[in-house]
Amino acid sequence: MPPVTGVVFRPQQPPEELRAVVEHVESAGVAELWLWEDCFLEGGLTTAAAALAWSSRLRVGIGLLPVPLRNPAVAAMEITTLARMFPGRLTVALGHGVQPWMEQVGARAESPMTLLREHVDAVRALLAGETVDVSGRYVRLDRVALDWPPPTPPRLLVGARGPRTVALGGEVADGVLLDSVTDPDVVRRARELVGGSAQVCVYTEVDPRAGLGGVGAWVAELGEAGADTVVLQAPGDAPDPRPLADALG
Repeated sequence: MPPVTGVVFRPQQPPEELRAVVEHVESAGVAELWLWEDCFLEGGLTTAAAALAWSSRLRVGIGLLPVPLRNPAVAAMEITTLARMFPGRLTVALGHGVQPWMEQVGARAESPMTLLREHVDAVRALLAGETVDVSGRYVRLDRVALDWPPPTPPRLLVGARGPRTVALGGEVADGVLLDSVTDPDVVRRARELVGGSAQVCVYTEVDPRAGLGGVGAWVAELGEAGADTVVLQAPGDAPDPRPLADALG
């Protein structure tokens, strides 16, 4: 099957432009809209809530939530709230975050891999309705359970670049979100690491100013390499995704 396609609302656009983009992307017939949470631009959960409310069909992805910034119980509370209000329309990726930014806010972990594993394990268990009692290196929860777990947990991915993090996504989550993909071999290697049943979602930058005639072929090539979802993002100096949505639609 061909990959699902989407576009990114980059936070280089001011948040007050989000509604117009959401409405345009949905009307273009694009399946997914993805949102960033980069320091210190826009919140991923707040923009996701607005995008879901302003649309009726569009699936919304958050890629990604930096785990050093949130207690996993709080993350799970926020995610389940959106998942129950907008069932079947939310995907969330969790990741390390940019380490200099984590340092800047006093949240950098000595072992980012350990933190990511513990955080994803806890969030996933909470979303599954489990009572979580854990005392890890970073995550400590004492008999925590969600009062309103989602009937069907949303897809949970790990944002990854290096092979260790990619492999972790295949182990503890539903798959991986690969950032800034320019080579199909990156997708092939990720697919080998996570296995055939895991989801592989790909961010890839396409500049509409250079022409969009080859977008379909590029999406197909990434799909053949193993991507289940291909998400186009415009460059930072021209971040409006609406031309990309029109090309996909």
